[in-house]
Amino acid sequence: MTVREQLGSAHKIRDVHLQRLAYIYIRQSSPKQVAQHLESQQLQYQLTQRAEMLGWHPDRIRIVDADQGQSGRGSHYRQGYQELVTQVSLGQVGIICGYQVSRLARNNRDWYHLLDLAAVFDTLIADSDGLYDLRLYNDRLLLGLKGTMSEAELHLMRQRLDAGRMNQVYRGAYRQHLPTGLVRLPEGMVVKDPDDQVRHTIELVFTKFEQLGSCPQVVRYLSQEQILLPRRQRAGWFKGELLWKRPSRDMIYDMIRNPAYAGAFAYGRKQVDYTRQIPGQPATGRLARPMGEWLHLQFDVYPAYLTWEQYLANQERLRQAATRYRDNLSRAQGTARTGRALLQGLATCGHCGRAMRVSYKQHPHYYCDARRARFAESNCLWVQGPRVETGVVQAFFEALQPAQLDVLEAALAEQQHEHQQLARQWSERLKRAEYDAHLARRQYDAVDPDNRLVAAELERRWEDQLRQVQETREAMARFRQRPVSPTLTPELRDQLQHISETLPDLWSSLDNAQKKALLRSLIARVICKRETPGHIEVRIVWVSGHYTVRHVYPPVSHRRDAHCYPEMVAQIEKLWQNGLSDEQIAEQLTAEGFHSARRPDVRPVTVQKIRLENGWHSTLAQSRNALELNGYLTIRGLAAQLDLNRDYVYRWVYNQTIDPDYVTRDPQSGVYLIRNDLALIEQLRSRVQKKRH
Repeated sequence: MTVREQLGSAHKIRDVHLQRLAYIYIRQSSPKQVAQHLESQQLQYQLTQRAEMLGWHPDRIRIVDADQGQSGRGSHYRQGYQELVTQVSLGQVGIICGYQVSRLARNNRDWYHLLDLAAVFDTLIADSDGLYDLRLYNDRLLLGLKGTMSEAELHLMRQRLDAGRMNQVYRGAYRQHLPTGLVRLPEGMVVKDPDDQVRHTIELVFTKFEQLGSCPQVVRYLSQEQILLPRRQRAGWFKGELLWKRPSRDMIYDMIRNPAYAGAFAYGRKQVDYTRQIPGQPATGRLARPMGEWLHLQFDVYPAYLTWEQYLANQERLRQAATRYRDNLSRAQGTARTGRALLQGLATCGHCGRAMRVSYKQHPHYYCDARRARFAESNCLWVQGPRVETGVVQAFFEALQPAQLDVLEAALAEQQHEHQQLARQWSERLKRAEYDAHLARRQYDAVDPDNRLVAAELERRWEDQLRQVQETREAMARFRQRPVSPTLTPELRDQLQHISETLPDLWSSLDNAQKKALLRSLIARVICKRETPGHIEVRIVWVSGHYTVRHVYPPVSHRRDAHCYPEMVAQIEKLWQNGLSDEQIAEQLTAEGFHSARRPDVRPVTVQKIRLENGWHSTLAQSRNALELNGYLTIRGLAAQLDLNRDYVYRWVYNQTIDPDYVTRDPQSGVYLIRNDLALIEQLRSRVQKKRH
């Protein structure tokens, strides 16, 4: 600033300003500028001399340079700027010096906030062009225009940078980070990693995912086989080095989702959602986008470990392996596990359409609590597992076509190929361990023996590598002792010629995971819907899109809620009228497919209860309760006429007080019948009166 300009602005500086502090704000936008653009730093630090020329004592000048390497587009993460605003709002600042307006802020919200505070607390602002008093209209208007131009300049710079980057992307010249297994040569060409073990391990991961179908099972398999995953470090202490780490689900998931392994260049897989950004953390808010929203996708750019069709199939399997429904449209089955519930992941509620959960009590139960969770109502559905599973398995057996033995031969060949892959992994792992031990020995031999500190450390490393070689050899020996998968012999081929006929007999010998895998090979969903308390409609949806309907009759609490209860009652009445006993009626009803409330058959006691409730007594009971039968008096009828207890009449029959010529027995019920003779009745009545007298 020239002397003339200083004199022209001297009337703006008053004693009240000089009594306060002068703040020099210094900022550069990136760490690269801080390290390389040293002239800009010197120009900004020289602002202290300008503050002295304007009248501030050196002891009253404060330098704020805490925001070096920070962008000016926001203020949440700029501690120095926040300190400056705080001091202004406390009335401690007389002037703010910055080389340019853009050094203070490139955001109109932050800039106008600072201008408002400076106007309220009478703080001056100075840049390389002049001195400004915010209480003056022209000065505030000029600083406002400068702030707007500074924000527009940032927008234009970002627009040019983004356009240049996208131009590189469209030309295929953009260099993105490559996953482990792909290496970029100095001339820019991308090739597969020259390390055989790295390539074979990555190929094994994709092969096992295709077989197992889920990332956790791949991790479990790699852990069981003690296989480590290669990782080339991008940053940190081991940048550029190849490390071998324990497999994790996130590592497998990243490999399966990365399209670079399919040879495709994808840009914009993750994009910023500014509504989810955390203030002060610019790297947050990056969310994965679906493939249709990627900014650029180009095929056949990198050497591929799998085809693009296989990559898409893997993404679909990841979606199917999910256990949570999205917008009630995703019919994810989940992973087949070892639980007893065979329809886990397949059972679907026919009332609300959501996946049914599993409850393990004495037997597996399937239930849907969507209504209770959403509306505090009762559960949609609750069914016993064995009843439904039996019907589904039977339908599966009926729909199963005779399997070709070539499939089994292919499976056995795949197992043998897998064994060969594992053997190759152990061989390469042993070679690497032996090489590391040899390298450690060479380093130990090359050290000066007098340098005991270094020699001791190299000797310890050599011993560690030798121990690692021995452990690898022992693990490899244990692996070689495993039995190899057998081949399909002619005898075994004959046994499996008609798999659809033998599978029902072999079903009980399979474990639950194998049963689930077999069911899922043909069944997409099992929709359960309760029509009545004792009737559940099971709709089996096959992978072809067709469906089969089965009816299941679960146990109920009340006998009247059982399926076809009115029909069963009508059949009991019909059989009773034909003179059948309770045992015969129960056997006939069971044969006709009727069942009781909690049993799959009908018991005689159930028939008796229904018969007595409806007043349908047996022939013996009718005969014993009758007063007369076929013109004869029964024991009950004679006792009623004489006004006696039936025991007296039985006694007269037994001791022949009543002449045996008057007594006979009904041939069907065996009830005693007494001739309806008036003389006999009068004789017995007289006997009774005499006895009473």
